[in-house]
Amino acid sequence: MHTDILICGAGAAGLTLAIDLARRNVDFLLIDQTREPFGGSRGKGIQPRTLEIFEALGVADRMIAAGGRYPSQRHYAADGSHHDEAAIIASAATPAEPYGEPLMLPQYLTEGILRARLAELGHAPQYGQTLAGFTQDDDGVSARVISADGEHEVRARYLIGADGGRSFVRKTLGVDFPGESLHARAVVADLTLSGLTREVWHRWGKGGQQISLCLLRGTPLFQLQMPIPLDGAFDLSDAGIAAAIRERTGGDDIQVHAVHWRSDYAMSARLAERYRVGRVFLAGDAAHVHPPTGGQGLNTSVQDAWNLGWKLAAVLDGTGDALLDTYEEERREVAASMLGMSTRLLDAARERGDLRRGREQQQLDLGYPASPLSLDERGDDAPLRAGYRAPDASLLGASGQPRRLFSLLESGDWIMLRYEPAAAPVIAPRRGLRIIDIGEHAELRDHAGHLRRAYGFAAGDIALLRPDGYLAVLTHDERSPALAAYISSSLRQSSSPQ
Repeated sequence: MHTDILICGAGAAGLTLAIDLARRNVDFLLIDQTREPFGGSRGKGIQPRTLEIFEALGVADRMIAAGGRYPSQRHYAADGSHHDEAAIIASAATPAEPYGEPLMLPQYLTEGILRARLAELGHAPQYGQTLAGFTQDDDGVSARVISADGEHEVRARYLIGADGGRSFVRKTLGVDFPGESLHARAVVADLTLSGLTREVWHRWGKGGQQISLCLLRGTPLFQLQMPIPLDGAFDLSDAGIAAAIRERTGGDDIQVHAVHWRSDYAMSARLAERYRVGRVFLAGDAAHVHPPTGGQGLNTSVQDAWNLGWKLAAVLDGTGDALLDTYEEERREVAASMLGMSTRLLDAARERGDLRRGREQQQLDLGYPASPLSLDERGDDAPLRAGYRAPDASLLGASGQPRRLFSLLESGDWIMLRYEPAAAPVIAPRRGLRIIDIGEHAELRDHAGHLRRAYGFAAGDIALLRPDGYLAVLTHDERSPALAAYISSSLRQSSSPQ
C-alpha cells in the first residue's frame, strides 16, 4: 500500500493531524494498535487556544455544546465544613480572544467529535493495526504493519509517530527521552455515583491523602483523582475504589454504583531530544509527557499536529523540505515551557491543594517570535510581533454582514491583510494566498476599530498570517523586498483545504 503520510496513533494529536490533512486533500493512513477508541476521561480540559484551532477545523461549537464550564471547587475540612473557590480564573470573551476560559469535555467525547469530523471528510482511523517496524530512505518510509489479516507493508512519504508516551516510533528511531520522575503516582477513574451535588468540584484532604470528585460535563459521570503511594499494588477494583473514597472523604454518604474506566500511573516530565529524524516525526505524548496539572498535555499535543499539518501539505505540494525543520524549532521550545509550568503546578497541588488556573494555562500567549518563519519590520513598540498568535477581530463585510477575522482562517490559506491601502496590491495573486483589503470602501470594514487596536495598524500596514493563524510578516511597506522574498519562497505552491 502507498500513501503520502502514515500516522501512527489515533489519539487527539493523530486525529487533529488527520483532519487537517484530509481537508487539504493529502493522502494519509491513520492507524492505531488498540482495537477500539479510548474510552476514558484522562484529559478533560480544552484550552482557549485549542478551541480556536478546533473552530478552524469545524468542531469547536460541537464540543462546546457537548461540554461545559469548569465548576467551582468545594474544599471540605475535617469537621465537615467547606468553602468554595473558583477553579478557573476566567476572562470575558473579547473580539480579539473569542474564548475566555477553558472548556470541560472528557477526552473520549473530544476524540469522538474529532472522529465524526474526520468521517465527514471521508476518512476513519484503522484500529487493530500495529506498527511492527520501519526503515527510511531518501524517498520515503517503508513500514511493516500487523493486523488480524496478517502483516503488510505500507510505503509512505513521511511517518508521524503520535503513539503516546511509550512510543514505538520514538524508540525505534533511538531518540532519547530525558526527563525526571516526579515522585508522584495517582489514580484516575470515571464513576457513576450518588450522594454528591453536580454543581461543584469536590475536594478533600491534603498531601498524599487528597481526593477529588469532579463532575464530567456532558456525561452523568464523575472523575475521581487521588494520589497513591509510589510503591506497592493498589486495589483498582470497584470495591477497592469505593473503600478509598470512604476512607479519604470520611463518610458513607457517597455510593459508587459503577466504575466505567480506571487507571493508575506514575507522573514524569520528559521531552524528546529530537522531533524529526529524516522523514519521521514525533508529535503529542510521543514527543513530550506532562503531569496532568494545568491541563496542558492534550492541548500541547493538538497544537503539535496543527503546526505540522500545513507544513507537510506544503512540502508535498512543492515547497522546500526545509520548512519541516521549523516544526521542531517551534514546537520543542513550547513543550519545554509547558513541562516546567505543569511541574510547578503539580508542586502547588501537592503542597497546598491549589488547583486554580489562569491565563498562563490558556496558551493564548504562546508563539514563535524566534522562528525563521517570523519576519518583523515594525518597531519594538508595536503591540504585536511576528510569530505571535494572530488576534481575532469583529468586522463587517461590504454588504453590511458581520464577519470575524477567524472565519478567514478556516480556508487554511495564507492570509494577507492590507489595512486601508492606498493602491492596488503589489503582490500578485497566487494559489494558497488570500489578499484581503480592509477599509471604508474595501471588502471588509473595521467598523469598530477592533483590528486596528489589536494589530496596531496604521493606513498602509500589511500583516501576513500563516495557515495556522500565527503572524508570519508584519510590515509598514507593501513594497518591502523582504516581504516579496518571503512570499516567493514560502508560497511557491501551497495547498488549500476543502
